[in-house]
Amino acid sequence: MLAIELISDAIPPVHTSDTIQKVIDRMVEFRLRHLPIVNEEQFLGLVSENDLIEESDNQTAIGALSLSMVNPYVLESQHIYDVIRIFYEQQLTVVPVLDAKKNYLGVISINMMNEYFAKLTSVTEPGGIIVIEIVNKNNSLAHMAQIVESDNAQILSSYVRTFPDSTRMEITLKVNKVDISAIIATFARYEYDVKATFNHIDDNQGSKDRYDSLMNYLNL
Repeated sequence: MLAIELISDAIPPVHTSDTIQKVIDRMVEFRLRHLPIVNEEQFLGLVSENDLIEESDNQTAIGALSLSMVNPYVLESQHIYDVIRIFYEQQLTVVPVLDAKKNYLGVISINMMNEYFAKLTSVTEPGGIIVIEIVNKNNSLAHMAQIVESDNAQILSSYVRTFPDSTRMEITLKVNKVDISAIIATFARYEYDVKATFNHIDDNQGSKDRYDSLMNYLNL
C-alpha cells in the first residue's frame, strides 16, 4: 500500500493567519498533537501543541510565533512502511503527504495508521497465534507455511522480532484456524521452539468443558 491511499480528507490543514485558539480547538477536535501548516498548496511544516501551550495570547496568529516547525513528510508514492517509520522516529500524530512537486495533498493520522495496522496484522480475523523462536539461518517462511497448510490452514499475517547481539529471532504467525493444536504438534515435531500460543482451544480446556457440562447435567 502507498501513502496516497491512506490520506484522511477529514483533517484540514491550518494556515499562518489562523489564531492559536483555532489551532488548539482543531487539535482537540481531532485528538491530535500536530497539524500541518499550509500556504495554498505549499507545505510549511508541522505545528505541535508544545509550540502553543506557553503562549499567553490565544488570538495571536501562528505565523507570528517562533515555532519549532518540524517538517517530516512522505511522498504520495512511498510505501506505508515509510509512514510507519516516521510516526515511530518522530513520535508524531500526523504525517503529511506531498506529491512529486512537493505540493501538499493531505495527512495520514495516527488513528488511520492504527486501523491500517489492525488490518495488516489481521487482528480482527478469527484464528490462533503462534510465537516461534528460531536461529536466524533457519528462518524459512515457506517451510512454516507448509506446516500450517498441512492442517488445512493458512497464515494470515506474520512478523519478525530480532534481538540485539543475538543470532535468534522471534516469529509470530496469525493463522485462520482457532484450534491450532495439530499445527503446534507439527512445529514441535520439526523441532521448532514454540514459545507461546494464543486464541486457540487446547485439548485440556476442551476436556474440562465437557466434564463441567456432564456435572451440570447430573446435578439437574
